[in-house]
Formats: sequence, structure tokens, C-alpha cells
Amino acid sequence: MTRTSFHAMAGLCAAVGLMAGIAAAAGVFLRGSGAFETVTSPRGETYAMATDGVYAYNALRVVAEGVGWDAFTLVVIAPAMLVTALWVRRGSFRGRLVAAGLLGYIAYMYLEYSVTWAFGPLFPMFIAITAVSLFGLVWIGASLAGDDLAGAFDRTYPRRAWAILSLAMAALLTALWAERIIQGLSGDVSGLLYGETTMTVQALDLGLVVPTAIVTALLAMRRNAAGMAAAAAFAVTFVAMSAAIGSMLVSAWLATGVLELPPIVIFGAAAVAGLGVGLRMYAAARGGGVQRRFPAAAHATSGSIS
Repeated sequence: MTRTSFHAMAGLCAAVGLMAGIAAAAGVFLRGSGAFETVTSPRGETYAMATDGVYAYNALRVVAEGVGWDAFTLVVIAPAMLVTALWVRRGSFRGRLVAAGLLGYIAYMYLEYSVTWAFGPLFPMFIAITAVSLFGLVWIGASLAGDDLAGAFDRTYPRRAWAILSLAMAALLTALWAERIIQGLSGDVSGLLYGETTMTVQALDLGLVVPTAIVTALLAMRRNAAGMAAAAAFAVTFVAMSAAIGSMLVSAWLATGVLELPPIVIFGAAAVAGLGVGLRMYAAARGGGVQRRFPAAAHATSGSIS
């Protein structure tokens, strides 16, 4: 890729970071007064519904969780995306892996927001962020595929540790959501839907996150070069999502007074473990052999990229 291509890629990453920051700030600071009314859904589920703010017409519990997710995205993810854009601008192999992981997080978050929240003023922005994030994810993926990934990681790459962690999370999500789905199918939707028409989070986790976790674990174990790169990128998403879930649950605790300690501990531990494994992955990265045709260079160069 040319220097111009990396600059454009970095610009896209920065734009996503800015858009995510703006949307998250709106969720945190324009969430409303906390006013609500008690309503009953067509399925007979009674819940408190927010009546003002950008998340009006959603269950108060869902708004509380969403504000926690927004706060984490505003404070951690948006700044991280902007910093990573500088890394991508230099054509960094590691930087593009991190950017792909952050874009995966943002794409998932705003896809879920697009199909979960009641229609409101932020809906167009949710769609735009999802679309641009997916575009960037494919673009960066294509750039990495153009690298010579053979030998991009040395033998210290934590294949087994990642496989254990990733498969354990896949099993945990499957067990947690299967229990809720079975309860719902039995006709008891109390505490499950909060007025929504279906289980969006469960659909996205079981349809996207769990398969990705399993595939990256298996490919990494087989020392598949592309699979190891995908696992390194997904490790960033894994850590960010685990930490965001913890933030959501803490926010819900502050809003409702109900402390759900076991999941906070589980996902907090997952974030810490994922961070440890992820750092080992990036320490093992030597960089793909990229053909960089920069104007300043008289010929194409290859070798490790920081």
C-alpha cells in the first residue's frame, strides 16, 4: 500500500473515533432526567420506561446499562481509536491489528444500538457509525491480507492461552443466553425483554461473537497465519467488550440499586485475562512483509513493521 492509502485509512479510523465519541457523549450527557412511567408490554411484561432524553421509550434498566456502555466508549474507546489512527498512519502492522479490533467493537456496539434502542434522534448516527466501521474493518482486513503474514508472529504467540480463553467465553455466552432463550420460549418473559420484541443481544452474541471466538481459537491453535492475525485483532474486541459489560453492570447498579456481583467479577476477570493474553500476542508480532511503495522510497521494501 502507498503512504496515501495508509493516511486515508488513518483518517477513516479517526473519523470513526470522533463519531463514536460524539454519539457516546450524547448518551451520557443527554440521557434525560431519569423520569419514567410504568408500562405493560403486549406480552404482559411490566417495566419502567424512560420518558425523556435521547433514549426515551426504552426500559429504564436498558438505559442505565446503555449509559454505562456509552461512558466506557467515551472515556476509553474513542480516545484509543484516535491514538491508534496515528499508528495506522505509519502503516504499522500492530496498529492495523489494534484498529481492526477497535472497529469490531464499535461496529458491534452500534449495530446493537441500531436494532435495540427505540427509534430516536441518534438512530441515523448509529447507522452511519456501523456502516463506516464495517467499511474500515474490511479495508484494514484487506490490507493485512495483502501482507506476507507467514512469520508475522514468533513462537511465543500464546496460541493455547488464547484458545482456552476464547473457547471459555464462547461456552459461557452460549450457556447464559441458552438459559434465557429457554425461559422465554417457555412463555415466561419476565425480566427478559424489557418491552423489546426479541432478544437482540442474544442473537448478535450467538450469531457473531461466539462463532468468531471459536474460529479464531481453532485457527490460532493450528498456527494459521491469517487466523493468528485475526485472533490478535479480536483480542482487542474481546477485552473492550468484557470491560464494557462490566461498566454497563456497574451503571445499572448505580441506577437501580441492584448489584449483580458475579457477572461483574466474571467479565472483569475476562478483561484482565484477555489483556494479558493480548499483550503477549502483540509482543510476539514481528510484522507482515508489506510491499510499501512510498514516494520517498526508490524501491519497494519489505520486512518487519512495528
